[in-house]
Amino acid sequence: MQDETMEVRSERNAGARRRTVDVIIPTYKPDKKFSRLLRMLELQTYPIRRIIVMNTEKSYWNDKGYEGIKGLEVHHLTKAEFDHGRTRNQGARYSRADIMVFMTDDAVPADNQLIEQLMAAFDRRGPLGESVIMAYARQLADKDCGLAERYTRSFNYPDHSRVKTRADLKELGIKTFFASNVCCAYDREKFWFQGGFTDKTIFNEDMIFAGRAVLEDDYAVAYVAEARVVHSHNYGCMAQFHRNFDLAVSQADHPELFSAVRSESEGIRLVKQTARYLVKQRRPWLVPGMFVKSGFKYLGYRVGKCYRLLPRALVLRCTMNKEYWSRV
Repeated sequence: MQDETMEVRSERNAGARRRTVDVIIPTYKPDKKFSRLLRMLELQTYPIRRIIVMNTEKSYWNDKGYEGIKGLEVHHLTKAEFDHGRTRNQGARYSRADIMVFMTDDAVPADNQLIEQLMAAFDRRGPLGESVIMAYARQLADKDCGLAERYTRSFNYPDHSRVKTRADLKELGIKTFFASNVCCAYDREKFWFQGGFTDKTIFNEDMIFAGRAVLEDDYAVAYVAEARVVHSHNYGCMAQFHRNFDLAVSQADHPELFSAVRSESEGIRLVKQTARYLVKQRRPWLVPGMFVKSGFKYLGYRVGKCYRLLPRALVLRCTMNKEYWSRV
């Protein structure tokens, strides 16, 4: 019986190894982090077929800087052509792999098992047998990350994995749809069955896709804590305002997904817990600044929710992605 079980496991592992993987990375002014990202992808224990780069503005790309990277192919586009959803869809059309891993150019794998851990998630199931359509990685704070932002990373990306389905809506609310294309793997066949990403998207294409997959087709979204990338930002107040404005615009454009679940309560919980964390770390003087930055986040979110009522000139002052509005 034990030998039989081991044989079944061996067959499953062999099946997992037979899955092919492509990594798709939109880039813009790639820097040293992108070079580290490529080096870490070369060291992965799970083989990668191709690394498909969708680079914005050819003048910012240095071919000589990435010579010798196995399987690397680069496709150039202009800044005016870039769109969070459409550009990733274009990259996906170049792939014929079983699994596509979307990454951003500043997300560096923390170890050599990132791809292997993401792949394992597709063997998991939800409580009612829901199959996993996408699996996203844990984001770790970089060494230069501020203390409050470091806690935010641990809040949004805890150290335990979870498979999320429609049944989690009551408990998790909007976090049921939470996923991040900073590093997220997709079953390519299911991805296109869902229609891919929304072609015209200011931001948040990953959560829009996840929401539709969960609500419309009863798929599962896997969070894989064992799959880790180093990725964080030290945004100032105005950058947070712009980012949350765009986030709210994406939600306002998709009321079928976001009108029934509120984001504000989760944000308030994060602010409260971050304040407690800073005090516990004996850094109470950081609390006022955290409250101010949170206020800019909330203001950007509220303004973005009602963007249709704003004059065009004001929208362009609020957004982080001005090129998007030239296509609307």
